[in-house]
Amino acid sequence: MYIPLLLLFTVQGFLCATDANKDEGFVSIFDGKTLKGWEGLEGWWWVENGAITSQSTAEKPCKNAHYLYWMGGQPEDFILKLEFRLENNNSGIQFRSEKRPDYDIWGYQADIDETGEWTGCLFQHDRWAVVKRGYKTWIDKDGNRKEEMFKDPKELLSAVKFKEWNEYEIKAIGNHIELFINGTKMCEVFDDDKQYSRQKGYIALQMHPGPPMKVQFRNIRIRILK
Repeated sequence: MYIPLLLLFTVQGFLCATDANKDEGFVSIFDGKTLKGWEGLEGWWWVENGAITSQSTAEKPCKNAHYLYWMGGQPEDFILKLEFRLENNNSGIQFRSEKRPDYDIWGYQADIDETGEWTGCLFQHDRWAVVKRGYKTWIDKDGNRKEEMFKDPKELLSAVKFKEWNEYEIKAIGNHIELFINGTKMCEVFDDDKQYSRQKGYIALQMHPGPPMKVQFRNIRIRILK
């Protein structure tokens, strides 16, 4: 099929511009080489092949959860994008969180696990599932919940490539939080709980206790809206 050369260049130029602008307004918060701007438990975090990495083994078990904090601020409204790869066990991305002793943390977590039970769920230690994968939830100031399923939770797992690289996207704007994996919406919540909802705080990466595991994060970028 003949395609006019001018039209071909126009289409190619549009596609290139679209690719270039898809992360417009985002800034990188990991340089791909060092842990500059991050703070965590000594000896547990390093950069490997361009990715923030942590690993536990039978000889070096992780006995308590600990986190690598991003020290660049405590954003309120933002969109965060990163790629992750998990081998075994569990991990997650904390946001709007507060530091606790011994590199612990408390707040919202975009969850990841090898079984798929928690992957794509919004977790918080006091409430566990703030919203499960496949659900849209409304939580009022007294903690009362209303929820509806928008997609089969098992079907949503087809968007996740276990033990491979995946992109997590977190949108937190006011009381509205949405989680996406590889461009597919996993869950959504409007959280007004006066005791547990969070408006701002630290971003952090989790090293989880339990069986040996390895977790990596790369291409971490954020667009801060407030």
